[in-house]
Amino acid sequence: MIASMGTIIRRELLIAFRRQADIFNPLWFFIIVITLFPLSIGPEPNLLARIAAGIVWVAALLSALLSLERLFKDDFQDGALEQAMLMPIPLPVFTIAKVIAHWLLTGLPLIVISPLLAVLLSLDFNTWLAVVLTLLVGTPTLSFIGAIGVALTVGLQKGGVLLSLLVLPLYIPILIFATSAIDAAGLGMAYNGQLAVLGAMLMGAVTLTPFAISAALRVSVN
Repeated sequence: MIASMGTIIRRELLIAFRRQADIFNPLWFFIIVITLFPLSIGPEPNLLARIAAGIVWVAALLSALLSLERLFKDDFQDGALEQAMLMPIPLPVFTIAKVIAHWLLTGLPLIVISPLLAVLLSLDFNTWLAVVLTLLVGTPTLSFIGAIGVALTVGLQKGGVLLSLLVLPLYIPILIFATSAIDAAGLGMAYNGQLAVLGAMLMGAVTLTPFAISAALRVSVN
């Protein structure tokens, strides 16, 4: 199964690199949102550091939504999704591989460019480290939860609005605990508790959402 997952992930990465706009659009959106805030409210370091948590995570959440719709859409349109259901590997394994590939293309780049956030938002090292840790733990959860909404709306012609309505309420707990961790780091307080909750959400998402995604895909395809 691990070899099959690796093959699926490599396939998704190759397809994505042939259509690089799918990779760069969410990343450019994230950078633009982060850049516009210092320009609009002024370069005051204390103010930027105080609102940095909300800026970073709202931008990350919206960029994740921007990239979610195509997670299963192309496979549904060209018939690859139906073929995946006939493969000898379980469908939840296929969905895990798809979500991992999605995170590598959309969530990991946000972590890579996080030093730029520290410069733009006047973050100290401890706050920047909290941003990196919350993105590292929180963005995979966004991908797994968002994949459920994508699977439910994959058969619709214009399911973007419905996808947002389905997924955004489920993202709120992640947003709350991630911003709380960054705020605590900015105040010099411990944020292990918030990271532990985010980690528990990630483990729950990895364990449970593949079965929900598989069930939703079967409903949408059939």
